[in-house]
Amino acid sequence: MAEAVLGDHERYSCSICLDLLKDPVTIPCGHSYCMSCISEYWNIEDQRGPYSCPQCRHAFYSRPSLNRSTVLAEIMEKLRDTALQGSESAQNLAGPGDIGCDFCTGRQLKAVNSCLECLASYCETHVHPHYNVPALKKHKLVKAAIMPTCSKHDKLLEVYCRTDHKCVCMHCLMDDHKGHDTVPCMIERNEKQIKLADKKKKLKQTIQRKEEELLRMKTDINTHSCSAKKAVQNSKRAFTELVRLIDMRSTEMIEKIKAQEKADLDQGAKLQKNLEVNITELKKREDVLETLLQTDDNIYFLQNYEPLSSSSGSDDFPSTSFKPCCSYVDISKLVYELKERLQIVFNQEISETSKKVSDLVPKNTQVCIKVGERVRVKPSVHTPKYEWGRNVTHESVGLVKDIKGDDGLVVEFPGHTNWRGMLSEMELVTDVDYCDPTNITIGSRVCVKASTDTPQCDWGNVTKNSVGIFKGKCLDISVILPCNQHLTALSFNGNTIDNLAIINK
Repeated sequence: MAEAVLGDHERYSCSICLDLLKDPVTIPCGHSYCMSCISEYWNIEDQRGPYSCPQCRHAFYSRPSLNRSTVLAEIMEKLRDTALQGSESAQNLAGPGDIGCDFCTGRQLKAVNSCLECLASYCETHVHPHYNVPALKKHKLVKAAIMPTCSKHDKLLEVYCRTDHKCVCMHCLMDDHKGHDTVPCMIERNEKQIKLADKKKKLKQTIQRKEEELLRMKTDINTHSCSAKKAVQNSKRAFTELVRLIDMRSTEMIEKIKAQEKADLDQGAKLQKNLEVNITELKKREDVLETLLQTDDNIYFLQNYEPLSSSSGSDDFPSTSFKPCCSYVDISKLVYELKERLQIVFNQEISETSKKVSDLVPKNTQVCIKVGERVRVKPSVHTPKYEWGRNVTHESVGLVKDIKGDDGLVVEFPGHTNWRGMLSEMELVTDVDYCDPTNITIGSRVCVKASTDTPQCDWGNVTKNSVGIFKGKCLDISVILPCNQHLTALSFNGNTIDNLAIINK
């Protein structure tokens, strides 16, 4: 029965705040309220007139005194214990990452408030003394949080020391941080929060700018991809049309050859037929002459001799021969020569087009050239942007001294120390191989190895950038360098030249 009564929470709720009674008081009409709720209600009625009960509207001509109802308060404590048991079943136990109540024994519940004076955290049940006990009512409660305390004085960190850039407690101001520039943590936080908000704003602008760059990059990549696909399509179309043109011209040529062949064959057949008729006629005459020669009748012979002897047959049938308009051997030769010329022109044009495509690539590709590396002008570059300068050619190998901006650089070439150029015009000298004496021969272009700090016979007027012609004689090696400089007597280490590297063209 008692449990049923205690379980009816609505009977013990304040009709003003609709929550369980806190510091319950019973007014003369018999209704109960939270002490703070009825006090605030009557504070408002001080200006309106007589005091009344919020539920039954019973009026009081003077403000009744409020005394805490001890029995009702005990009932409230039991109800809260019952609510606590229900809250445990409602998963209010403190878990990983939660702040637990410092006063719970056994299973620890989640803390709902933390006290800045007690430096402790409380669950919903254990925080109530801070509402009931007069001495605890003065404490400042905040939302449950980890209480930052001083490791030396075990006091709340409330002050920020600008001198040492750290949070300290009030006792530290009289100890290690005496005389330092200090401010309340809230003030320092507000100032730093403004700076952090400004930094966040700038970061957001940077993110927005980068997202715009990403969008532009995606657009550029898609445009570039579409351009490449279009170039492939145009190339296929151009070569298809070229093949179609060649096929068409080939068909025309073949048809002309066949037509001429037919005309020539028709003419030859006609001549052949006429010649066969002439031969038949001549054979008939031959038979008549043979008959006349074989006759024994002298009178017959003499009478027919004159008509037959007046024509021998050669004049009546002039000589004929087959003479075509052209020689197909010559046509084959002409077609073959045309094929050779087209092949030469085609290869040259394709090579030029490929070279132009290769020259376009560095304009959009980052050139990985660093200060201190050996470079030379690309063979495809006919005239550098800032001209050749003194003694600089495609064969010149120089040392990068400085890189200016996105595409400019300064190179030290033999005979030209501060040559200006563009990164897109240069290529790394990757064909410098360190060779043994069997590969270095008289006349080889050589330089001093990059790994050589000081040659055995010193540098003289020679630098690592110097490129010379090798003139070796046994152990006394002489290298003729530009401006008649010499680097002589380089030593051998066994069968290997220590200091030289060959430069292949």
